Amino acid sequence: MIVGIGVDIVHVDRLKRWVSVPGIIDRYFHPDEILDAQNRKSSLYLSFAARFAAKEALGKAFGTGLKGIKLKDIQVVSNHNGKPDIVVHGTAKAALEASGATNIFISMTHERDNAVAMIVLEK
Repeated sequence: MIVGIGVDIVHVDRLKRWVSVPGIIDRYFHPDEILDAQNRKSSLYLSFAARFAAKEALGKAFGTGLKGIKLKDIQVVSNHNGKPDIVVHGTAKAALEASGATNIFISMTHERDNAVAMIVLEK
């Protein structure tokens, strides 16, 4: 049964600005996400934008927004084929448990100026 759906779009220029502000990327992204995005070199900003959209979409799927959730507790990972997945830690794990969901499905896309993510929560 679907218990939540969320979608978000992020303009890539927003993340370009954030990268230049000391500490902001560390505040919003899990350390492994930062390393992964940095390894993507030419698509660094697109990668950050898609991941941030996923975090926002997850909050919407919870139906609570991101209130009380540390963004770095939401980690976007990719499998060996590049398929994205979400790993939740700490505050995000507690929100997932409170939602009753047992599965998180994610889809992300980006092109030039924008990144979009969609989340479906299922139990």
